Amino acid sequence: MDKQGSRMARGGMARPRGVLAPVRAASCAQLLSSTRHCPWKMNQLPPKTPVASPASESTNSRLEALDNLSMDSFWLEVENIKQSTEAEQEECSLADVKTQEEGEAEAEWLQDAGLSELLEPGSEQEQLLLLSTLTRTQAAAVQRRLDTYSRSRRRRSKPPVRDVRDIFAAGSAQDTAAEKEESSPDPLWHNLRTSNTQRKTQDYSCTVRNPGKEEMFNMDVAYSEQAAVLLKGSFLSESRKLKDGNALTRFKILKGRLGVTRIGDLSAQDMKKIPTLALIELTALCDILGFELKRNKAAKLKTTEKRLFGVPLNTLLENDQKLLPNTKVPLLLQALLSCLEKRGLETEGILRVSGSQTRIKSLEQKLERDFYSGLFRWDEVHQNDVSGLLKRFIRELPAPLLTAEYLPAFAAVQNIPDLKQRLQALNLLILILPESNRNTLKALLEFLSKVVARENNNKMNLWNVSTVMAPNLFMHKGLPNKIPEGKEKQLAEGAADVVRMMIHYQDLLWTVSSFLVAQVRKLNESNSKRYQFCDKRIKNLLRKIHADKDKVEKNQGEPSKIVKVHASLLLKDSLEVHLNNATRVADVLRQFQKNLCQNGWNIVNTVNLLKCNNSMDCTNLLLYEVGGNIGEHCLDPDTYLLDLYHINPHAEWIIKQNPSYPRMF
Repeated sequence: MDKQGSRMARGGMARPRGVLAPVRAASCAQLLSSTRHCPWKMNQLPPKTPVASPASESTNSRLEALDNLSMDSFWLEVENIKQSTEAEQEECSLADVKTQEEGEAEAEWLQDAGLSELLEPGSEQEQLLLLSTLTRTQAAAVQRRLDTYSRSRRRRSKPPVRDVRDIFAAGSAQDTAAEKEESSPDPLWHNLRTSNTQRKTQDYSCTVRNPGKEEMFNMDVAYSEQAAVLLKGSFLSESRKLKDGNALTRFKILKGRLGVTRIGDLSAQDMKKIPTLALIELTALCDILGFELKRNKAAKLKTTEKRLFGVPLNTLLENDQKLLPNTKVPLLLQALLSCLEKRGLETEGILRVSGSQTRIKSLEQKLERDFYSGLFRWDEVHQNDVSGLLKRFIRELPAPLLTAEYLPAFAAVQNIPDLKQRLQALNLLILILPESNRNTLKALLEFLSKVVARENNNKMNLWNVSTVMAPNLFMHKGLPNKIPEGKEKQLAEGAADVVRMMIHYQDLLWTVSSFLVAQVRKLNESNSKRYQFCDKRIKNLLRKIHADKDKVEKNQGEPSKIVKVHASLLLKDSLEVHLNNATRVADVLRQFQKNLCQNGWNIVNTVNLLKCNNSMDCTNLLLYEVGGNIGEHCLDPDTYLLDLYHINPHAEWIIKQNPSYPRMF
């Protein structure tokens, strides 16, 4: 513990018991000023359960002592936040989150899931495309929300909404949603609901994971479908006492023949479809696990006269893009992280040791005045003050970085007993985040990983960094909070554990699951086949023709294929590639590189392809799939191209320069 922390502990440092709730972030009024709701004594914290095994008693006692010490960083950070906001409590005001009426939450969910038109009879045409891509567990999640909304509408004497089973032709179009639920419910939905009811009254059957062991992470099958299979089995749990990052379970993404898709590999048009699909899948996963997905209602943000601190992310980015087009992370945050990376990564206690609040406030005012003019002198600022500015920037955002709507869901992830399913939920939540929030969060997590990597010098391991950053991400002055008595320590540790997972597993979390990409392809295919025919017989005939054609193509199972790969920005010629079952993207790029060097092709822009020693650099090139049932898709080097061709035969394949690769000018 640093000197400041030791002095505060000896003097009876105020330690709040109420910090985080499973459904809402802490409010400024209740957390940062009210000692009536926040008992502050260390010895009032819930005692840990004693360890039964005599053989490991001394080891576990030492681990528990370290755990208690490691949480001191969390409470010290809360105290620092309290001190920094005491003079600004009048400004701690987002719009209060109002209690929603029955059915209102379901209506908002359907709106966010792109299914709002199901609420009005006879207007489901647009939703047919989306519904046709859903798995059975996802369809069951949609049906549950429609049933709840329908019951609330009937209580208010309004016409019932369309039943999703009508659209899937699973029942009579004349039955109401309630009648179907009582008389002929969908078997899967009935079984899931029954199983979830039983699960809520039973303990999870868990076996402890082997720390440090590598496990496969399947992204080809929908997470909710995987959970449904495991519903009657046992779940692997991870000991929450494992604070050492090296002891965490290692997950390796199970690569299918179509490779892995990272966030940023899809076009903006296709990425817009991902959040709605991820929301439906997250809801289905929570339904299977028996957890309620809680969301806050979006609050209206107050305007501010400031230009940097307390400014909405989108506004910051709009202003920054006027100076530097295509900016995806606020320039101020980039400057703060860059300064810390250059001079703060080796500093002992960085992030944990707080700078002077007076200096930090003064520096904030100077940044507001001089940042955009370039007159601010970063070399004159102490590293601990920069880290204080970084945390203050995150806290002062008008809405939480994890968003007001989904902060409760991020906090509730800790309640899922299985580590793999916690990561599945986090992966979906990150995909749901707005692009600006997701990019900003990724920049922050990448920096925190660099801090952890210098642990030997700065004495900040993964758990230390997580406990310090958790209050800054999960406490927000504009949101109310009600904390169950006796749950404060558990919720604080749970929030730190969520931050730890986001730091440690960020490469996995910033991946778009293959099943979601497949759903996007299906949506695009359905959109391209929406011909405006009045005669249903013609539609049925075309559907039969397409089905027969697909069947013939699958039966033929082409062992090889010759395709053309274009590189119009680099070459005037195209490359003919002979595909077989073993041809991967990496093979095509190597063949392209070889032909460039040996055949003397007419290169349009040589300078961007050559390394300093005039040799061709294959890592500078990427292969994109463009058109057909996808907008634009940057392909994994391990993608098997013949399999991809069978899935999307109408696409063009184009070689482009890697946009993140440094140009050789």
